[in-house]
Amino acid sequence: MIRVLIVDDQAMVREGFSVLLGAMPGIEVIGEAEDGHQAVEKVAALRPDVVLMDVRMPRMNGLEATREIVAADSEAKVLILTTYDLDEYVYRALRAGASGFLLKDAPAERLAEGVRVVAGGEALLAPTVTRRLLAEFSKLGAPRARTHERVEDLTERETEVLVLVAQGLSNSEIASRLVVAESTVKTHVGRVLVKLGLRDRTQAVVFAYEERLVTPGG
Repeated sequence: MIRVLIVDDQAMVREGFSVLLGAMPGIEVIGEAEDGHQAVEKVAALRPDVVLMDVRMPRMNGLEATREIVAADSEAKVLILTTYDLDEYVYRALRAGASGFLLKDAPAERLAEGVRVVAGGEALLAPTVTRRLLAEFSKLGAPRARTHERVEDLTERETEVLVLVAQGLSNSEIASRLVVAESTVKTHVGRVLVKLGLRDRTQAVVFAYEERLVTPGG
């Protein structure tokens, strides 16, 4: 079972998500929080597999809460849910350590799929969010010298895998593209994360764009 904590300042929203996810096989809602402070406390107490996190909340917003949760537990998986798909939220959420980003108008099946994807360690971005994210990356300057040397630690195949991850391909799709076993791709992804000091695939995507290994539309 994937254990989920729902964080939103609106009780009706929390109840709605709880009912939707509770009806999905393999998913269990273990708690709710109404703001970022409660979220940080409940994550520490309940240790959920996935945190569904709203952005705009009183006392502590979802981005600040995500940053604290991830700082306290590098294995924490946070899926940002919001009605807003503004550039500032997408980029800041990923930089804060979020593992995914979905809009609240996503259908129930997509929400459940998102929980499963994030729980499995994959990156998750809604299509509209991805377009805005790429637009944000296109505004960035040259690669930062202090991290560029980390890219040189990667082998040619590891760099190739990183680029494909940044393009949004799953492990199975990458395996098909490179004509290798999916287990081999998983090994390469794991080595990339370790060498670059990244916590998950989402950070790998951010890193690849910031280092200009991938460019919007390229």
